[in-house]
Amino acid sequence: MAKKEKPKLILTVGKRKNAVARAKITAGTGKIMINGVPLNLWGSDFLRMRIQEPLIIAGDAVNTINIDANTRGGGLPGQAEAVRMAIAQALAEFFKEEKLRQKFLQYDRNLLVYDPRRNEPHHAGGASKRGSRRHKQKSKR
Repeated sequence: MAKKEKPKLILTVGKRKNAVARAKITAGTGKIMINGVPLNLWGSDFLRMRIQEPLIIAGDAVNTINIDANTRGGGLPGQAEAVRMAIAQALAEFFKEEKLRQKFLQYDRNLLVYDPRRNEPHHAGGASKRGSRRHKQKSKR
């Protein structure tokens, strides 16, 4: 009796600002779900296009997999960027093609590489609502 081969499952994490997305890729029929909602109903048109970029770059191979992404934290644009990163990393790992990985890096490095930029924390002594280094204007006369 031959052993049944386990279905391939890839789990990845994408982060952007305060948003964290976890993507799960399995063999399937091309379904893409984000927080239990189909991609074509999630967010705005612009955010959907941002998420679809790695899928378009990967080409027809996307029709052979199912993607289930969960995201939390941050705002919708940050969540979209986090989902985009998680999907791109999962596709690169699932298909294990160096050519696909190079396409992602050439198109946008942030598809695979984390962006460490953050806002500067507020400093004491200034008006904290106006910025981290802003101070009250002083009159010389």
